[in-house]
Amino acid sequence: MATRTGRKHREAAFLNIPYDRDFEELYLAYIAGIAAFGLTPRATLEVPGGTRRLDRIFDVIRTCQYSFHDLSRVEVDPSPPPTPRFNMPFELGLAVACERTGRRRHTWFVFESVDRRAEKSLSDLKGTDIYVHEGSPAGLFRELGNALVNAERSPEIADMEFVYSHLRIALPNLRKQTGAKGVFEARLFRDLVVTAQGLAARLPVKAAAGPRTR
Repeated sequence: MATRTGRKHREAAFLNIPYDRDFEELYLAYIAGIAAFGLTPRATLEVPGGTRRLDRIFDVIRTCQYSFHDLSRVEVDPSPPPTPRFNMPFELGLAVACERTGRRRHTWFVFESVDRRAEKSLSDLKGTDIYVHEGSPAGLFRELGNALVNAERSPEIADMEFVYSHLRIALPNLRKQTGAKGVFEARLFRDLVVTAQGLAARLPVKAAAGPRTR
């Protein structure tokens, strides 16, 4: 029988994404899509102050069987001083280290909006599957299905769209209840995850067919 800790590990997925307004749609889509697979999204938004942030981020990644790393916004922030955004590739590196050195299984996936750009900006990724979502929720749901083809659950795109559309409807009320000024806040993230999981629980459970063979 699986232990409670082991079950939580198998059902957890770390979400490494940019926290900016232009990414809000995909942020909700990631939460919805991951929840539709029966997984619990985790994020650095949960990391509290007062502890060494890097240690806490690594600890969160280690509690997850999966991690999803979106590199589509690795670009120069034009606000003074103009600075490249390195958080996403850095946290990807932490996940790779977790996979190589951790005692528990960890599988990481890389997502992008533009084909072949990740291999150019981070050449060490050559030979790694990059899931290109073209910057749309529909594209993201397609690529989540490709990445998690052997997961225990296999929701259809329509299932993920159901969770996503209802999560968007719930967002204004959740923001009001939490007093959130923006969508990228810790308590609102928690409530979005709980809401998405409640919506996902209404979906018919579709088991994966197992590994594909040629």
